[in-house]
Amino acid sequence: MSPLSLLSPLLLFLFTISSSHSLPRSYSLLKQTHSHHHTHKKSSNLDQGLHFKTHYFPQVIDHFSFLPRSYKTFNQKYLINAEYWDRDSPIFVYTGNEGDIEWFAANTGFLLDIAPKFRALVVFIEHRYYGESMPFGKKGSYKSAKKLAYLSSQQALADYAVLIRSLKQNLTSEDSPVVVFGGSYGGMLAAWFRIKYPHITIGALASSAPILQFDNIVPWSSFYDAVSEDFKSVSSNCFEVIKGSWAELLEIGAREDGLAEISRIFRTCKRPRSTDLAENWLWDAFSSTAMVNYPTEAGFMMPLPAYPVTEMCKIIDESPPGATKLSRAFAAANLYYNYSGLEKCFDLEDENDPHGADQGWSWKSCTEMIMPISCSNESMFMPFSYNYTEDAAYCFSKFGVVPRPHWITTEFGGERIDKVLKRFGSNIIFSNGMQDPWSRGSVLKNISDSIIALVTEKGAHHSDFRAATKDDPDWLIEQRRQEVQIIQGWIDQHYADLKKDQI
Repeated sequence: MSPLSLLSPLLLFLFTISSSHSLPRSYSLLKQTHSHHHTHKKSSNLDQGLHFKTHYFPQVIDHFSFLPRSYKTFNQKYLINAEYWDRDSPIFVYTGNEGDIEWFAANTGFLLDIAPKFRALVVFIEHRYYGESMPFGKKGSYKSAKKLAYLSSQQALADYAVLIRSLKQNLTSEDSPVVVFGGSYGGMLAAWFRIKYPHITIGALASSAPILQFDNIVPWSSFYDAVSEDFKSVSSNCFEVIKGSWAELLEIGAREDGLAEISRIFRTCKRPRSTDLAENWLWDAFSSTAMVNYPTEAGFMMPLPAYPVTEMCKIIDESPPGATKLSRAFAAANLYYNYSGLEKCFDLEDENDPHGADQGWSWKSCTEMIMPISCSNESMFMPFSYNYTEDAAYCFSKFGVVPRPHWITTEFGGERIDKVLKRFGSNIIFSNGMQDPWSRGSVLKNISDSIIALVTEKGAHHSDFRAATKDDPDWLIEQRRQEVQIIQGWIDQHYADLKKDQI
């Protein structure tokens, strides 16, 4: 097992866990015609099901060099819904994160829900090196560090800036206010985009964006402490059973016939090569479920019922007398991997990544996205410490690069953020649900009158970005209402300023 672990946030909307353990791998046609720089594909399942049109933009490979090779281009994919748009009305842009852009469009219904109110054009831009947006083709983009060198958050933000400017010019909508949205790593990008390109966007909604999960800004154990608290708040017995299951797993694994016994307990399709695989399988299930502990049934990472942490703890608490802690932990994890009940056996070595997040994120977590994670004795997981030396050695062996642990805070800030952003920042919403383990690395208090923290006690990983349903709880409805109200204020001010300029 490599010393560098990854969480591809969803997320996943997705992120790196640097530790000795690994986490889950975590609309209609435009009314205006694009110039020859923008082409579109006529139809796809996404186009028909989610009412987007797929377009491609010729994006330069390197925005920060004037050498001839930097002018080479690749096709960057983006999705558009113009069903409600009127010229000069707002443009809502989702700053894509680590994965194919359809995945995020399908799980960010909030933008389409609010588009009619604002008469907004909705745009989802795919992050370079993910999905179809490959600078050196599908096979060549990950071939070497030389090819991967253009995969960075700075290049991605510049992509968004160039594409948005071109789009507005082609639509003759220079007066349209642009609001950027993003969840998880995409939320970090949205916040950073507002800071770096305030002349292009009037505001940003950054949901579940752990922009403070760097250096020593927040405790390194905060992620797993939060996961543990999610389970403990439902049932102290559930917490204790999971906490005790690791010792049972290691004890069984140490036996001569241990792997055969683990295979039986975990109903594996084939005997696992090591106890680590079973450990990671459980670890992933509990960590990921805490992230997506949504109040309604959802299928973002896996198909799961409403409040799946509660359901997992019910399975543990209602286990038959005499059941071991490990068998109870397996039964709970089975909910994550097999909610449908269709799986007859499990492949603990399955590393299939259907959204294309892992490869690119491995590079980013070895270069700029150094987010130290540790696990304290108080958590329900086995304790471990963050070890930069081990991670650096792994990254050098894999890519020939050494991580730059302080680059993100040098480039975007983070230290004393309340004082710094108060002086020069504006119009950013940081939304978080405290059941999301990444919330501890985000902004949880208002910084100024226009840099707002909207925090809910029960929210999970960017719960607010999911499409509204009839079963949404009142707290989620209110959180979205506040977001819409704040965004409306930004837009009203934008148009008022335009009107003043015309007088």
